[in-house]
Amino acid sequence: MSVEDPVIITCAISGAVASREQCPAIPYTPEEYAAEARRIVDEGGSMIHIHARKPDGTPSYDVEDFRAITEAILAEVDDVIINYSTGAIGVPVEKRVEYLRVLRPDVAALNMGSMNYAKYSPRRKDFVFKAVFENSFDTIAALLEPMRELGIRPEHECFDSGHIANLDPLLDMGLLEQPLQISCVMGVIGGIRPTARNLAHMADQIPGGPDGPANWGVIGISRDQWRLVAAALALGGNIRVGLEDNFYLPSGEMARSNGDLVAKARQMTEDVGRRPATVAEARELLGTPKRAVA
Repeated sequence: MSVEDPVIITCAISGAVASREQCPAIPYTPEEYAAEARRIVDEGGSMIHIHARKPDGTPSYDVEDFRAITEAILAEVDDVIINYSTGAIGVPVEKRVEYLRVLRPDVAALNMGSMNYAKYSPRRKDFVFKAVFENSFDTIAALLEPMRELGIRPEHECFDSGHIANLDPLLDMGLLEQPLQISCVMGVIGGIRPTARNLAHMADQIPGGPDGPANWGVIGISRDQWRLVAAALALGGNIRVGLEDNFYLPSGEMARSNGDLVAKARQMTEDVGRRPATVAEARELLGTPKRAVA
């Protein structure tokens, strides 16, 4: 690995669950998303993962909220890879397909398996929340269809090694082709435990291997994020940070913005002798040419 080994730094800008009561920096309005996007890009981020919200902070799956946020971001930063979330509990697949078809983001997240999905509090000795996160092969196929039709690159979010194995039949059927974009999501109750050894195990399961044609990286949840970022950088992977996943810097200080988190990720990237990919480089790696918002 070297400075010739660029790292795609993604920022999950807001998420859909956390609120400003938990972290004041979480953006709600399109203008706030745009200001955060400027900080992200200035610090070395090349892709922004978007969960839409209404201006009061309510999670949204409506086309017009995704449109307003995306247009505000691109008016502020000119170019960044736009990545839409498609994951949801209790939201019809048809509604999630609609904003993909109308707005045609560069990339869309595609969750690769059903699972228990929970947050647990050792202090309370109880779950903060718990649900079944349904991502059957039928749901995956329904979301993949517009991606294939419209040239949207899927980002395969894998919460366990079995989710990576779910790629195999889709590759065999010709519904997917290399280079894949795979994110190892670690630290959610119901998924794989967030350790460096487990990340190395997941990387070994990637079709073509960790040094093969696929673009792969890590999404570390909560304060385990930074040790997983370090492990991914050492193993040759890409990284994601952002206020959806974690509010805190390694020091324990709460981030004042997404820019703080991306700046730390950039520093860690440079400390291992790699460098952040430019937006143009990330587009080339992922096969996502720049295009206008619909």
